[in-house]
Amino acid sequence: MIDPKLLKDSPDKVREMLTQRNAKVEFGALKAADDARRVSQIRADELRAKRNTSAQEFGKLKKAGTADSPEGKALMDSMRGMDAAMVEAAKVQADAEAAYHELVMLVPNMPHETTPVGKSGDDNVEVRKWGTPREFDFTAKPHWDICESLGLVDFERAIKISGARFTLFTGQGARLERALIQFMLDLHTTKHGYTEVSPPILVRSESLEGTGQLPNLREEMYHIPAPDDLWLNPTAEVPIANIHREEILDGARLPVKYVGYLPSFRREAGAAGRDTRGLLRVHQFDKVEMFQFVRPEDSIAAHEEMVGHAEAVLKALELPYRLMLLCTADISQASMKTYDPEVWMPGQRQYREIASVSTCSDYQARRAQIRFRREAGGKAELVHTLNGSGLAVGRTFAALLENFQQADGSVVLPDAIRPYMGGLSILK
Repeated sequence: MIDPKLLKDSPDKVREMLTQRNAKVEFGALKAADDARRVSQIRADELRAKRNTSAQEFGKLKKAGTADSPEGKALMDSMRGMDAAMVEAAKVQADAEAAYHELVMLVPNMPHETTPVGKSGDDNVEVRKWGTPREFDFTAKPHWDICESLGLVDFERAIKISGARFTLFTGQGARLERALIQFMLDLHTTKHGYTEVSPPILVRSESLEGTGQLPNLREEMYHIPAPDDLWLNPTAEVPIANIHREEILDGARLPVKYVGYLPSFRREAGAAGRDTRGLLRVHQFDKVEMFQFVRPEDSIAAHEEMVGHAEAVLKALELPYRLMLLCTADISQASMKTYDPEVWMPGQRQYREIASVSTCSDYQARRAQIRFRREAGGKAELVHTLNGSGLAVGRTFAALLENFQQADGSVVLPDAIRPYMGGLSILK
């Protein structure tokens, strides 16, 4: 959630941000709701103060034995009227706060000054490239064809089990998926200093509100209705981010760095007719997720560090990629700055997103009330939160198949993953 002070002190900045980010809420409606809640609060506070003053005056009359005097009776009648007015004012204030809360929960984060302004993903900026895409002396196949020819994924039986956009990894494919997960977790824990966690897959509404998925992404998620009232985790950052919801952390412990493997679920798997084949857009997908809680002054440096951790996976697996800096129209609601590493997919002749690494400033921390103290007894401050794929497992699986395919239909595995495959070097 954005800082409410921004709306009061810098309305022009908020108006500009909403325009740049194609926000779902209009500035006029937001400002009117904020004004209404402030007015209602002032009215309620004034009535409360007046009622307290009258109560003190009546107490003096009572102490003097003149509470039954005409003055005392008039004061008592006035206080009864104030009580009724306070009840009504409290209702007006509660309604105004609810209307404001409904709108402000849809307001995105303020972009960082280095986030480029843009109208769509076409305005994202390429930061750098790594690796040279391989030249093939045969026609490179897309990964779904390789999966079928080598028996790595059974798409048809997955449809029979669960429907379209689900996958059934089989044989060496199932082992490779598991190997990639373990490789990524080992890299981030032993080389990058993350603590591994394995949180629940089902999450509460409060957890989704804390990270920004609710209320605006409600239709894209799978919900288990009452009496459970739980949601299938839509992205791996949600349960990890909420580990410290409503807590005050010891500033000396920061940064706190977690990494975890989680299946994630999304109802919307992309635009109609796009990426209907293969592993890129599915309803259930695996991610190894990195997450950091840091001091505000450290969030930009931590962001660059986390991007490097995602890139380290691609480099270790020898996968060519480019790093994109997303524009204001393409970053998520909670993000103030996002990098997307995009891996080269020779079977599709294009780069495709394989990770997303974001710094969310205090936006999620304000919603989830995650704070820290720099020293014992010090003022509690909001932390900054960062999240990043490290990496999306299915997309990494697909990229390996396309980049290391051979003319005879086999796939040579990169050196880094072979120990996790029991020494296996070729899928055939």
